[in-house]
Amino acid sequence: MSLSSPPRGHRVPPPGLADPGAERDPHPLYRTLRESFPLVRDELLGAWLISRYADVRAVLHGTRSGPAATGTAPVGRGLVEPALRSAAERIAHVLARRVARRREVDLVAEFSAWLPAAAAVAALGLPMEDAARVREWCRTGPVHADGVHPEFAGLLRPHVVRRRERPGADLLSVLCRAGADGQALPDDEAVTARAAAFLTGGGGATALALASFLANLLDHPAQLDLVRARPGLIPGAWAESLRRDPPTPVVLRRARAPITLAGTALPAGSVVACLIGSAGRDPFRFADPDRYDIFRADPAHFAFGAQGPFCPAATVAGLVAECGLRALLAAMPGLRWAPGFRPAPGGLLVRAPRLLLVRPS
Repeated sequence: MSLSSPPRGHRVPPPGLADPGAERDPHPLYRTLRESFPLVRDELLGAWLISRYADVRAVLHGTRSGPAATGTAPVGRGLVEPALRSAAERIAHVLARRVARRREVDLVAEFSAWLPAAAAVAALGLPMEDAARVREWCRTGPVHADGVHPEFAGLLRPHVVRRRERPGADLLSVLCRAGADGQALPDDEAVTARAAAFLTGGGGATALALASFLANLLDHPAQLDLVRARPGLIPGAWAESLRRDPPTPVVLRRARAPITLAGTALPAGSVVACLIGSAGRDPFRFADPDRYDIFRADPAHFAFGAQGPFCPAATVAGLVAECGLRALLAAMPGLRWAPGFRPAPGGLLVRAPRLLLVRPS
């Protein structure tokens, strides 16, 4: 049987990402794929779709597939987190206080769309006017195979040279001085690549994830009240939002060697589309998977692929989410949806609410 044909007993062709309605609500499609087509060829995308949690995990955490390597050395969390947190807290409080006195606010346009890029720019010690360019590049521009926007190197190189000569307390100076285990990164290009990765981490996916995070909590006011009273719950609430509503629900990987998925062998070079938006709601892995539950014991999301416990994107995103929510709750004690408004997520390859209308008090 061809995997591009329906299994015996089915009278309809296998579904694909271009099916009507999938962009508005992909979850019925995901359910059909998980139940009946765990491995199917999507000719429009030019990839094999996998939708079950176990298969997605095998690809993202395996050694037989992956994106192109960046070649940059890792940098310890303890070296970079203080600068990132300080910048994220400062920018988040400025943005939250600026809109707190308005009668009605769109938290996407006024907050989540700006905070990640502005926090990353501030942490690196770049001029704040660069935040608009970084945000636009991350939102609309192409990226290299390693996920770093090509414009970032040109933006960063002059600043790297200056920090080598006159270091400060910002994250770019930290990267110039030391990398993994206190060892200096080998050259200016390595520093530039690592700094660019942090800018990318402050880009579009983080803004989308933050919008979904705020929407999930506002949709569940009792859980929002718990997070307000117990800020230590924020990391779990964030992880649960990433599981339920990842900003990039489709992640592409290329098989470096032959790989077997759903009982079928695929040759080396095959492109596999990991439907992490489906894997995060697989009922064989998660009880009541559509429910948002900040107390879920093991959200186990794939929102940032298989980057490991410390990667720039995940680190920037997590700090931005925590600092952003804290700032909003401090500035807007009565934060709630505007009357009659409910968020409407959209998109298939990237997905989040495009509008979040709230009343600050």
